[in-house]
Amino acid sequence: MFYHLLYPLSDVFTLFNVFRYITFRSVYALVTALLLSILLGPRFIAWLEKIKYRQNIQEDVHNHQKKQGTPTMGGMLIWGSLVLSVLLWGDLTNAYLWLTLFLFSGYALIGFVDDFLKLKKKENKGLSIKGKFLAQLVLAGAAVSVLISLPGYSSTLYVPFFKSLQPDLGWFYLAFALAVIVGSSNGVNLTDGLDGLAIGPSIIAAGCLTIFVYVAGHAELAEYLQVASVSGVGEVTVFCGALVGAGLGFLWFNAYPAQVFMGDVGSLSIGSALGFVAILCKQELVLVIVGGLFVIETISVILQVGYFRFTGGKRIFRMAPLHHHFEMIGTPESKISVRFWILSILLALIALSTLKLR
Repeated sequence: MFYHLLYPLSDVFTLFNVFRYITFRSVYALVTALLLSILLGPRFIAWLEKIKYRQNIQEDVHNHQKKQGTPTMGGMLIWGSLVLSVLLWGDLTNAYLWLTLFLFSGYALIGFVDDFLKLKKKENKGLSIKGKFLAQLVLAGAAVSVLISLPGYSSTLYVPFFKSLQPDLGWFYLAFALAVIVGSSNGVNLTDGLDGLAIGPSIIAAGCLTIFVYVAGHAELAEYLQVASVSGVGEVTVFCGALVGAGLGFLWFNAYPAQVFMGDVGSLSIGSALGFVAILCKQELVLVIVGGLFVIETISVILQVGYFRFTGGKRIFRMAPLHHHFEMIGTPESKISVRFWILSILLALIALSTLKLR
């Protein structure tokens, strides 16, 4: 909104010329989302407590019983802060920005319905696995179908570290992109098991992707670094900035001991956004590095379930996902979260190195 209202006045007031710059608007989108989430957080958490949207703890980890009754569905705070910030600072004529908001909000709605059903049903069951998965596929399919129809966007896959390896996936790209979005969304969802554990790496991943999407939208930088150039996609940098800000604001209340949990409304939407932004800037494979922690957590569940079935009841880990295994062997919850954040930072730095190592 500010871009459309103030930038046209730059001919009269030269100061307003700063609104043309994506970097300027992205920084203030971050600050706006951060302030909104921190300022609205206390009243929002109090409202969740008033309407009794509280987490039901059924996990085997004994230490988690003290979390019983903590307000959940805090992802609505992330969603509201982010969307309002993007509407204030973004170029609202940009198709890539609207597609990202559409997918982010759609997955937030899926998570909201799932959380709501869990809270309202006595058996603590949300959407069925098939129903939830189908809804994710439909939304992702709609967003990607529109994306690949936009002029200037291709089905080429860019392989990190190999500048000349760029296969065109053709129609298979649609299925590949769906796997990226749904996989990323559920990876964040699986990681959301400890105070601050999911939101910390999500902030780091969003910050890393902010650089990638800005470079992809900047023709000269993209040519210099020999990465994909997607005209217009740089505006999504504003979304990424807002995601970092909203995430930091939520972490203010979600850090140990958590005052609120994000719920599926937060984890599913954040994960889908990370996957879609990676697709937008043609860094789908780099996302495996950027979101390496989510990949590790997901693989730990797959290995645990597969090994349990294959051996007739034996386990690799004491409990999956992996963060619960460390809890079961006595590592303090706060230490697990911080160590996982450190791992995420290292993975993000490795991912950024792909911009030059090719």
